Amino acid sequence: MDHVIHGMNRSVEWLLGQQDEQGYWCGELEADSMLEADYIFMHTLLGTGDQGKMTRCINEILRHQNEDGGWSLYPGGPSNVNYGVKCYLALKLMGWKADHPLLVKARENVLSLGGVVQCNTFTKIYLCALGQYDYDAVPAVPPEMLLFPTWFYFNIYEFSSWSRGILVPLSVIYAKKPFKKLAPEQGIDELFIGGRANSDLHLRWDRKHLFSWRNFFLFTDRVMHWAERVHIRPLRKKALKKAEKWMLERFERSDGLGAIYPAMLNAIVALRNLGYSADDPQVIRAMDEFEKLGIDCPNGTPDYPTPTFRMQPCFSPVWDTAQVLSTLGEAGVPKTDPRLLRAADWLLSKEVRHKGDWAEKVKNVEPGGWYFEFNNEFYPDVDDTGEVLLALKAVQNPRERYQYEVEQRAINWVLAMQCKGGGWAAFDKDNTKRIFQYVPFADHNAMLDPPTADITGRILEMLATYGFTRADKRVEAAVQFVLKEQESDGSWFGRWGVNYLYGTFLVLRGLEAVGYSYLEPAVQQAAEWIRMVQNTDGGWGETCGTYDDPNQRGVGPSTPSQTAWAILGLLAAGDTRSDSVAKGIRWLIERQHEDGSWDELMPGRNGESYYTGTGFPRVFYLGYHLYKQYFPLLALTTYRKALEREQLEA
Repeated sequence: MDHVIHGMNRSVEWLLGQQDEQGYWCGELEADSMLEADYIFMHTLLGTGDQGKMTRCINEILRHQNEDGGWSLYPGGPSNVNYGVKCYLALKLMGWKADHPLLVKARENVLSLGGVVQCNTFTKIYLCALGQYDYDAVPAVPPEMLLFPTWFYFNIYEFSSWSRGILVPLSVIYAKKPFKKLAPEQGIDELFIGGRANSDLHLRWDRKHLFSWRNFFLFTDRVMHWAERVHIRPLRKKALKKAEKWMLERFERSDGLGAIYPAMLNAIVALRNLGYSADDPQVIRAMDEFEKLGIDCPNGTPDYPTPTFRMQPCFSPVWDTAQVLSTLGEAGVPKTDPRLLRAADWLLSKEVRHKGDWAEKVKNVEPGGWYFEFNNEFYPDVDDTGEVLLALKAVQNPRERYQYEVEQRAINWVLAMQCKGGGWAAFDKDNTKRIFQYVPFADHNAMLDPPTADITGRILEMLATYGFTRADKRVEAAVQFVLKEQESDGSWFGRWGVNYLYGTFLVLRGLEAVGYSYLEPAVQQAAEWIRMVQNTDGGWGETCGTYDDPNQRGVGPSTPSQTAWAILGLLAAGDTRSDSVAKGIRWLIERQHEDGSWDELMPGRNGESYYTGTGFPRVFYLGYHLYKQYFPLLALTTYRKALEREQLEA
């Protein structure tokens, strides 16, 4: 036990040393090379940008290039055609010649994946803006969709919140059709199989199922394109005004539109196309918030000494602070410790007090809860709110009455956001209309925000912490939801973390918290699955590839964060004494650095780390730099408490 306590103490001190003087924690949020490629695209289109940073972007892009010449959604993953096209174009925009050996490899990879025509709508519209694709051949993203009333089946609030933030400004871009002519040597005609002139750029009909939703929406799409060509757009002016107003409203009390990279980028381009000048206060503000996401390393880093500039998809201070505060409280840091109180007060200052998009569906509930970033008032989410509520239990706040009122508002909001089936989604309620996956511009595969087992597990744990039991119908509905979601092998799918290890540990903790017996078959089957997928080195790991191939669930190199999740899942299932748990604890202790930290670096990958966070399955993945710090500490703490509890009961 001494080695566990020693490891805990070192981890606690390391985490406390990372706290900002304002009270929060915010680790780097790492993503893929698409961000740097799009950064170069935007500044090229608008004629803006720091050339030094853009040049360093190229070094960051090259850092992630695969051996086959392409670029992946996550380190170690297969090359992706969208990323290959974007990164190839970025290199050419920065002056690289087509005969450069690295571009030759990149081109061969893109062509092997089907060429430019295989890209999604977002990529194609960006290409159109630089004259590298035809606006008539991309799916229409009409701003008129904002005019549909909320009672109409196809209204904008039936899209996921992140799709909303991306698509509204993209609809402005589509309507305005910006065009910047490139020099011939900057073009990418060579990425079209057989050349661009010989390529059929239009979307293909579903010939096997003539009467299908895909064909219905494709027919509608062609009608909209015909209307564009003959200028039959009676509502276009009104729709653009609505889109402009919608964006400007959501700039307020937010660090950029949606406080996420793609929405912020699209909003900047949209504003410029609506006639806003580069020195307009709205553009300046939007650009400043966008540039804040950058991490400039003109001298490189210890893991990669080449000068680079990289972009983060967003900031994660509320999420990281809640996780760290909750973990430090579990680890025994006193409830009155000034550092914990400062963190709690910072979180309390971020409470949502204005109605956002969620209120279009959820009526008659007072605003409450928390968002993910520094400021994003329109988009609180259930997951962050649940974790913040857990974290606030770690302190004994002198402002006890105020904190209690904040907590009750947040709990009421969370309960109001419960979906029909008993589970919870992230940002919206009952955002589940699968018909939207057939809309042509929905090919980014992230149109919906359905209830998930992982979030529901966290909310069960939170509700139990605040005194809710299975006697409450809402709690019991959530329990039944997660039981129905269990996979045949005993695991649970992880929507917001990679992957089944994440989902399984959260559900098991939630079930334990509400008093669901660990002797029940569902729990024991889940525990057996966790033990079964343990690596021979004693740790656990799982790759982002399991979203594409579920048969590989639980398979991957061991990482500190995923090993911690597995241990936490086993402990929640009543397993404290098995060899699996002992080996997992030993794995964490042996790989902890002297300063109390852990790393998740991939061998031989230029300082790249394993990604264990999920943005959108099969679309976008994340490397949370603090996951590998606070989850191992939580695992060690929970293990120590379990053994101490057993000793008292003996």
